[in-house]
Amino acid sequence: MTGRRVETFFKYHGLGNDFVVLDRRTSGVDIDSQTSRRLCDRHFGVGADGVLTILPEPGTDGRMVVHNADGSIAEMCGNGLRCVVKYLGDHAPDRPSTLSIATGAGTLGCELEWGTGGVTRVTVAMGPARLESAILPHGGPFVARPIDGHVGTAVSMGNPHLVLLDTPQALAATLGPVLEHHPWFVERTNVEFVTPLEGGGLDVVVWERGVGLTLACGTGACAALVASALAGRSRFDTWTPVKLPGGLLELKAAANRSQVWLKGPVDFVFSGQVT
Repeated sequence: MTGRRVETFFKYHGLGNDFVVLDRRTSGVDIDSQTSRRLCDRHFGVGADGVLTILPEPGTDGRMVVHNADGSIAEMCGNGLRCVVKYLGDHAPDRPSTLSIATGAGTLGCELEWGTGGVTRVTVAMGPARLESAILPHGGPFVARPIDGHVGTAVSMGNPHLVLLDTPQALAATLGPVLEHHPWFVERTNVEFVTPLEGGGLDVVVWERGVGLTLACGTGACAALVASALAGRSRFDTWTPVKLPGGLLELKAAANRSQVWLKGPVDFVFSGQVT
């Protein structure tokens, strides 16, 4: 055990999208890719879709770094952000109504809803939805354009997304990994398979970059709503239910795409210690 130390971790999930949270605001030291892969391993580790480290960031309540299960780093994660906000809120000396978290997609404001067991739901201003970005295909907005025999729309929520509105969700497990590594996306991409939700809204299945099929993806839900609204199948400036395999989120996107809001539940699972 020489040279090793024990650290407390906290396990959370947002609609089944689960994370290990490490509070490193005191040390300011992030983990490496090997550590994230070890912690996420569902057979030999804690088991998670990713590791969220909280680091110090002046002028905010902390910086969230998203480590995917494969050791790569994601710019942003909506479900992960809600987990970090619940951790910070539940461990605060008071009951804050808002928190400000720095991410790879910018500093994002979050509103906290409280219940008897602590923070129960979080609303996040996810930032702008961009149609042009260095992490998206070049040559102007990629909206309703052909890609490998399908039609997709590319959206950046700080991280890259390819939204397919007319591709069967049954293809997600086989087509997702192919499109994740498509050469038009220089940093790989998340892939959303979207169908209409009975009674209104969207049904979304996400192949998450660096993870695979997940029960929920907040930024993927945002990208899906924006792509659907651009196609005239959903409405801007209106709260819209978005169903993912793990449950239901509520989203609203501004017509000029300057902001997308996401509202959803978050749950603490357990805590423990690792070396």
